[in-house]
Parts: sequence; C-alpha cells; structure tokens
Amino acid sequence: MSETISYQRVQAASQRVRDYLLSARNAAGHWEGELSTSALSTATAIMALEMIRRQRPADDDSLNVYIEQGIRWLSRHQNPDGGWGDTVKSFSNISTTMLCHAAFHATKNTEHYVSHVVNARQYIDRVGGVKAVVERYGKDKTFSVPILTHCALAGLVKWKTIPALPFELSCLPHRFYKTVKLPVVSYALPALIAIGQVRHHFCKPRNPILRLIRKLSVKRSLKKLIEIQPENGGFLEAAPLTSFVTMSLAGMGLVDHPVVQKGLAFLLDSVRPDGSWPIDTNLATWTTTLSVNALEGTLSEFEKTPIREWLIQQQYTELHPYTAAEPGGWAWTDLPGGVPDADDTPGAILALLNLQTDDAEEASPELRTSLRNGVNWLLDLQNSNGGWPTFCRGWGTLPFDQSAADISAHVLRALDAWLKTDATAEESTLRTRSTQAIERGYKYLAAQQRPDGSWLPLWFGNQHVDDDENPVYGTARVLAAYADEERRAMPQAEQAIQFMQSVQNSDGGWGGAEGAPSSVEETALAVDALLSVGLSLENPCLQQGLGWLLDRVEAGTYTETTPIGFYFAKLWYFEQLYPVIFSVSALQRAETVFKKCPDEKFRLSLEGADSPIMSVKEK
Repeated sequence: MSETISYQRVQAASQRVRDYLLSARNAAGHWEGELSTSALSTATAIMALEMIRRQRPADDDSLNVYIEQGIRWLSRHQNPDGGWGDTVKSFSNISTTMLCHAAFHATKNTEHYVSHVVNARQYIDRVGGVKAVVERYGKDKTFSVPILTHCALAGLVKWKTIPALPFELSCLPHRFYKTVKLPVVSYALPALIAIGQVRHHFCKPRNPILRLIRKLSVKRSLKKLIEIQPENGGFLEAAPLTSFVTMSLAGMGLVDHPVVQKGLAFLLDSVRPDGSWPIDTNLATWTTTLSVNALEGTLSEFEKTPIREWLIQQQYTELHPYTAAEPGGWAWTDLPGGVPDADDTPGAILALLNLQTDDAEEASPELRTSLRNGVNWLLDLQNSNGGWPTFCRGWGTLPFDQSAADISAHVLRALDAWLKTDATAEESTLRTRSTQAIERGYKYLAAQQRPDGSWLPLWFGNQHVDDDENPVYGTARVLAAYADEERRAMPQAEQAIQFMQSVQNSDGGWGGAEGAPSSVEETALAVDALLSVGLSLENPCLQQGLGWLLDRVEAGTYTETTPIGFYFAKLWYFEQLYPVIFSVSALQRAETVFKKCPDEKFRLSLEGADSPIMSVKEK
C-alpha cells in the first residue's frame, strides 16, 4: 500500500473513476449496467427449453441451438471441485450444482460430457444431495421446492419427496396472503402456482377433499398466473423464476399455454451470445439512482434533466398486479417485470432530490408530487417494529419479508433528506408522519445492532464469511444514516465506527468481515461511510483504506467485481458498475473533505503537488 495520500492524488483518482462512470451512460443519459451471467440461470433456462422441446414435433429443432450452446457454456464453467457456483466467480454450492447436473441429464448429454456429469454427481453426493438443499433454505420453500422440481423433471428426484405447495391459496384475494402464511416469500407467487400445479399433476394428495380442492383450483390459479405475468413474459425480469414457471407448465403438457409462450419469448430474448443467461435482465433504475447519488453535485443541468424525467417516469402510478403494491414506489428496473420495493424507492427519492434544478424555487409540481408519493408509499410500508421490509408490509414469516436494517437505513436517509426541503401547505400531515416514522426507524436500528457494533444486511452477502454474512456492507449502509452531526454522537454510530475499524484488513482494505479478502466494493463503502460520519482523514484507518482504494484506481483494477450479492435466497450475482459507483462516492467524498478542511494552513498544503499528507509511518 502507498504510504502517502495527497489532495492531488485523490483528485486525480476521483476524476478518473467519475469519467469512467459518466462514460457508462446509455444513449438516453442514464445507466443500465451489466449483471453477471449465471450458471443457475443457464441451467434453469435449458430445462425450460427442454420441457418445451419434448412437446414439439420431431422436425422442429428451433430450440436445439439454444440448448446445446447453454450446455457447452455450463461445461466450460464447472469448478475444479465438480460443482458450479451462481456466477463465474462464485464458490460451488449444492443448489446450482444439482440444477446443472439435472440439465445434462434432461437433455441427454450425459454421454457427451461424461466427466462433467460424473464430477458433478460426486460433488452432490459429497455435499449431501437433496437433504442439503432442504437444509440450506430451511422453512422457506421459495427455492428448495423449485430446485427439487427441476431435478424431478429430469428424472433424478421422486415427486413424492418434494413438499406440495398450496397453489390453491393463490385464488384468495391478495389481502389474505399474509394471513394464511404462504410457504414462499411475497414475490414468489408465480412459483407457488406453477410449481404447486406440476407437483400436483405428478403426485396428487391422498386426502380426497384436498385433492378435489386443488383440482378445482387449477384453472382459477392459472388465470391468476396470466394476470400477473408481465407483458414481456419475464417474472421479476429473472430468468430463474421465469424458467421455473415455464418448465413446470410445459412439464405438465401445457406447452401452448400463453404463460409458457410468453416465458419462452422472454428466455430467448435474454440469452447472451455465449449461450448463457444473466441472473436478471438489468438493474437500470437501481444503478442509475446509485450513480446519481454517488455523483452528487457534479452533474450539469443539461445532464440532470433527461435522468430526472426518466426517473419520474419509472414511478408506479397504478396498483401493482403482482404484489398489490399501492402507487408511488420504484422498482430496480425500467422493464415490465420489476416490482416496487423499499430499497429502490428511497434511492429514487434521494436521486430526485440530487437532480433538482439549481434554483430550488423552480422545482416542478411534477417533481414535488413524485417525491410526496414516494414518501407516502414508504410510510405506508413501515412495519410495526419500526423497520421496513423489501416488498410487502406485515408478512414477516420469512426473512425476505421481514424488516431489514440496510433497507430501513436507506429509507431513513430518504425521509430525512425530504424533510430538509421547503415545505408546502399540503405536506404538513405527511411531514408529521415522516418525523414519527424516522423516530421509530432509529429505534429499530438500535435494536438490530449486534453486540460488536455491526448490522447485517438482507440483500448483500460475502461468500468468504461464515453463513455468507456481510457485516461490513450492512454496517456501512446503516452508518450512512447517522451522517448528520446530531446523530454522529449517538452510541450506535460510535459502536459502528469502532466495528469498522476493528475489521479492517492488514492490507488496508475491507472484505465482508474480518479476514475476508479485501474488495473494491466493500473498501469503497467502508471509506465512504467513515468519511460520512466525520472520521478525520488523518485517522490511520481512513488513510490506509483510502490508500488501498487509490492504489486500485491507479493500477486500473478498480473495475474488478466481486460476487457480494444475495438475490432471492442464497442466490449470488455481481454488477459491473458496483465497484465503480462505490469508488466514485468514496473518492468524491474524500475530495470534498480535503477542500473543506478547517485548518487553512493544512488545507493549502494539500493543494500543492508535492505536499502530501504525512504518512502513517511518519506520524
């Protein structure tokens, strides 16, 4: 690690990463990013296409190329231990390996790829097979049942060993879903219906009454599935979920069903040139709001306008057919399969506040209305414990429907920022509600802080840490909510700062926890968070962390991605823009701190090219 940090060095690095991020915009002026390709997505897509191919005439080989290319891609990306991880950078796991192994069997490629199949079988047996899959997800059936269904369609798992999903419950009005405690999370309704039906098709219940109820529910629940399918066919814009639905219906013989046909169209549209599928189409709204907020204060009005207009257009103005979410929220993408949630909505609110015109009095009525609707949407979503869930209020039985510290902190930042804008007469009640919600939200965060001062996030894990946890990411995200001067002195902030300092690696960077390999994403987030709560640049911890990040920028390795993402339940991904965005935010904040240094003599010395800050060694 470099031993000196100068203002000139920080400024140059900040400009470099900022230019890179700005160059990554699309023709419309916002960001789309690029999600990692996925063995899990590829295996499930292959299975969906195979189930359709089996029902087609013998002379129809239109799907052969897609299936063969997908199988070849899987064969090239098997890990040395015989398994597959969710991304090309991920450790092998039992779920993805079983999906890939089943794809080879279903497509009758076991003889062409003997070593791949044998090695995969040995990995599965070594890790624990079906039992290991069930244990991995516990009581949450959102992924364990689809994985086992995928394997059953390949003839590798007996249908009677797969738990039945009560698809008949989907026929109830949406307001009853949280009352009946569905065995899948709120966003997995399509899987509940399709996978529940295919299991029923091959293995009907012994109870005659239950058998009759499910028989009578088939048509009605399929109608529900048609109603909630996005126009482009992609449920959540996710290849795995869309594939699970498509393979299940096609496996029952419903190859001509409209849900199958639209699902097929989505899969063929989203395949990549190398034959693989990404985990999701894109995170355009999420990457755009992250980028705007990282670039705070540097975009011109000319650059702001198209982003602001586009972002306002992404706000949902009608009841969402999928989760029954009220109007006012934002999803992670601008595509039809998105669902409004409590992480993207505060990100959008913060971005719109950063995209306001320089003349605050000229803020358009449209912008003010959009912000009010977003704030109101978040307030209505707050759980009784003071925290915020991802999608639906009050479900609470499974982890992805419970309040989350990282999401709650993001909401609190957005509400705080909105309250600092000029009030209008019609906002009086909303502002009172926001103040009360904020108070409850910080009490929730205090209750969720762990004894070591950290918080765990919901959406981001680290494969190098026990239980795939990532307390560095979670703590950095929550700590950002304590940036205001009056909150920096709170004991929660002080404990969190101590935690962040205690888990810094000897090389100066941060991983997901103590001892985990340092990454650009986690180091940038840690530096940014510590700067945001006022830690001095003369602090050795910050100097070392900033030095680690500067070294990566200067070496040109700051764009290297790390699989730090949890998506759904224990499903990994990475996003090409994450390390760049997080580095922009951290370095731009460091640059600002340099400029605002209260010691004029010290500040002026930083402006000289040959006047670096004293190194830790010199001190």
